[in-house]
Amino acid sequence: MNAGKKYTLSEFIYWTRRHIYKLLILSTIPTILYFFGWKFLSITWVPVAMLGTAVAFIVGFKNNASYGRLWEARQIYGAIINDSRSFGVKVRDFLGGKTDSDVTAIFYRHFAWLTALRYQLRESRVWENMDQKNNIEYLNSYFSIPERETPLEEELKKYLSETEHSYLLSKKNRATQALALQSEMINSLHKKGKLSDFQQMQLQTNLSLFYEHQGKAERIKNFPYPRNFSSITTILLYAFVILVPYGLLKEFDGMGKGTFLEGCTIWLNIPFATMLTWVFVSLDLVGESSVNPFEGNANDVPITQISRTIEIDLRDMLDETDLPKPITPTNNIVM
Repeated sequence: MNAGKKYTLSEFIYWTRRHIYKLLILSTIPTILYFFGWKFLSITWVPVAMLGTAVAFIVGFKNNASYGRLWEARQIYGAIINDSRSFGVKVRDFLGGKTDSDVTAIFYRHFAWLTALRYQLRESRVWENMDQKNNIEYLNSYFSIPERETPLEEELKKYLSETEHSYLLSKKNRATQALALQSEMINSLHKKGKLSDFQQMQLQTNLSLFYEHQGKAERIKNFPYPRNFSSITTILLYAFVILVPYGLLKEFDGMGKGTFLEGCTIWLNIPFATMLTWVFVSLDLVGESSVNPFEGNANDVPITQISRTIEIDLRDMLDETDLPKPITPTNNIVM
């Protein structure tokens, strides 16, 4: 997530520069051919403008849907923050307090759940965009994805016993099984008499909420923006981008008639057609950069930072002094 005031124009140009090169080529070819006598390449601007209106509507619809997915993902992790704090206070006060070993075990197993969940949400999907060259270049230049730098096995070692560590790594959905281990321990403490019926029910309710939050996050992760909407947006956008330079040929050629610029204004078609099509392409890229809010993009929900914040808060409840450092933005971007 970009934690600065805004993206700079230079960042946008750097991010979209590969597209700018392509748009320049698409604008230059018909302009040169028209200049050397291929006048038939010029088409009337009216159908191009109508197509542009349709593209603007469908790109706007896509961006609204992308923002909706991003905002829902942020709400899910906001709920995880609140419910984690509530769960931590209940565990601490229902059991033996800050120094009780069972309290510490439950707290650290919760950190393991947060860790396993964020690693699962960072896994790549075929419809995601982080493998595109412009996103890879921006990633390498401005920020890093923690889940790609440190193996999950190493992160989980900090929170689990050797037995539980091996057990979770043997499972497919490790986050789900981490919550299952929590439930197993809570029920065991209830049988031993350390938790009353009411206290057990309260803690199990919290675990149910965590399962619900995880399921909502997995739904966004595993269900892409519908491919029919995505495909028609791309097709119409490409058609518009290709036609714009042809629709502007006659307009720019006629600008200089009767003046000393006659015959030269046609070359204005290259920068203006490139600029116009860049606006539409950039708007589409903005939507694409938000539509998968867990993939590791610079505009994603900062699930690593949120997980670290929860860990700091809960460990502070235990009066631990050796707290992990908060995750701070790198080049205004925090993951």
